[in-house]
Amino acid sequence: MNPIQEHSVSVSDPGLKDGVTALQATHDEPPAIVSISDIHGYLDRARSALLSLRDRSRHDPIVQTDDTGRLQWANENYILIFNGDLIDRGPANEAVLQMVSRLGAQAPTGRVRVTLGNHEAIALSADHYPYSGWYAGQSDVQDRRALLHSIRDGFVVAAYQGYNYTYAHAGSNEPYDVKETNQQLLAAAEDLLGAIGTQTDATRQKAVIDRYSRVLGTGNGVSPKGEGAGLVWLDFAHLSADAPAQIVGHTKFKTPQQKGQVICQNVIRRNEHQNNLWW
Repeated sequence: MNPIQEHSVSVSDPGLKDGVTALQATHDEPPAIVSISDIHGYLDRARSALLSLRDRSRHDPIVQTDDTGRLQWANENYILIFNGDLIDRGPANEAVLQMVSRLGAQAPTGRVRVTLGNHEAIALSADHYPYSGWYAGQSDVQDRRALLHSIRDGFVVAAYQGYNYTYAHAGSNEPYDVKETNQQLLAAAEDLLGAIGTQTDATRQKAVIDRYSRVLGTGNGVSPKGEGAGLVWLDFAHLSADAPAQIVGHTKFKTPQQKGQVICQNVIRRNEHQNNLWW
């Protein structure tokens, strides 16, 4: 997962790392939040979604293209959240990771946020999960180390507190404190970094799933997405109507779904061959 570190992106200020509060307090006009989830290596679909704001006269663009066609930060008043699962399934994992890291480096600190998805979580514990055909199975120790560093440096978090909603990849039925939850993911990354490349690496990869189950835990029963799963794994079907207000991805739909105060935005792959893209 080295390409996500092509550009060094560090968000050390908790006020910028965990939520919008610090930016809201220091700007006369609070930044608008744009969120996109479950890109899954489909670079063209991600580009289409991010560029669609320039086609709407009521909105400033969030990105623009350079002379080579690559996306660049447009320097407008936005927060861009990549809400998990940048990788797997599509043909352009590395190009997606390069795009995300480039935008993170170009934007002011805290304006591009990445929440951990279950596919990134699989890469954290690649020896534990039997997915040799996915990115985790094709990455090496240095790739895992780069992902862990992106968590340590605050670029990748478990959750982000917006104005009215918390952004997390899969969500939770129970209320959770974003700062504490992000500290759990940080602690997991530090645990993994302490063992990476050693004889205890594989056992540590399994241990963090149980130790930091609020974020990384898998569900009860056959599916890792089942009841009791953590913030990166829980299926939308298991979110209750009285769950906290959240924007999630993870579970694939044709159009955005709402259940109580939870909105699921994972629609890119279901609209892969459509000219009109919900995002």
